[in-house]
Amino acid sequence: MKIGSPLPHKKARIEIIPLIDIMFFLLASFMMVSLTMVKLQSIKMDLPTATQATKDFKPEIINISVDKQGDIYIDAKRQTLAEMYDFLIKRVAEKQDIPVYISGDKAASHGAVINVLDMVRRAGVQKVSFAIASEGEGSK
Repeated sequence: MKIGSPLPHKKARIEIIPLIDIMFFLLASFMMVSLTMVKLQSIKMDLPTATQATKDFKPEIINISVDKQGDIYIDAKRQTLAEMYDFLIKRVAEKQDIPVYISGDKAASHGAVINVLDMVRRAGVQKVSFAIASEGEGSK
């Protein structure tokens, strides 16, 4: 004979809401970590410093530099804003997805760098990055 217990028998349940909270926390953590992993560096100038940077020179990359006075250089050749625009139009006509690295001197004005970025975008360049220097290299 089977005798029943005076206490009601509870079935086990899995609570889903704490699991959802943990998954959102992990997703946000991985997103924040992945955003800090990419570092780029191109032309040797007095750039703002970063702790993790490596040199990346490839012939199909256009390196545009802006110095302290706001002068524009493409691959160490001084050009005006209009000449740079014409150069970029020709290069984009040859290759649609050509990457452009913009490096601005630490003492360069924000407006000069933004003018270069604006002209690069007007020329139709889709891949634009800002170059940085490693912490040890920027102080040279």
